[in-house]
Amino acid sequence: MSITVGAKAPAFSLVSTDKQTVSLEDFKGQNLVILFFPMAFTSVCTAELCSMRDNIATYNGLNAAIVGISVDSPFTLNKFKADQQLNFPLLSDFNKEASQAYGAFYETFALGLKGVSKRAAFVVDKEGIIRYAEVLENASEQPDFEAVKSALSNLQ
Repeated sequence: MSITVGAKAPAFSLVSTDKQTVSLEDFKGQNLVILFFPMAFTSVCTAELCSMRDNIATYNGLNAAIVGISVDSPFTLNKFKADQQLNFPLLSDFNKEASQAYGAFYETFALGLKGVSKRAAFVVDKEGIIRYAEVLENASEQPDFEAVKSALSNLQ
């Protein structure tokens, strides 16, 4: 199942590193960048999320919140967030429901691990509509952050 631009973003309620439930509804009225990533502490995921950390002012300027989502536990994500000093929420899709709903899901990943989020980027507008969708089949590639920023600029 793939999510297309113009579709309503699938609802989610996931546990954050602060052990709070964070839902798509919480971001109503602002734009949201959703980043699915395969696994905490891997090199490409670290580079991707640190790039978002370092550019947070740009996203704030575009009235956009950011969340990172993986199937790691909230405890693993908490350590990862602290180690990398990430300045946006990381959410645990431990039960794999959000990854599947967004079509960002590997049945089988590297090392024979099953049920891992694909690297993906979505822009959801203030009304909960998908305005940008990119799901990468190759986990070693990064999302097109210029296209993400462009989609957000178009929402201003």
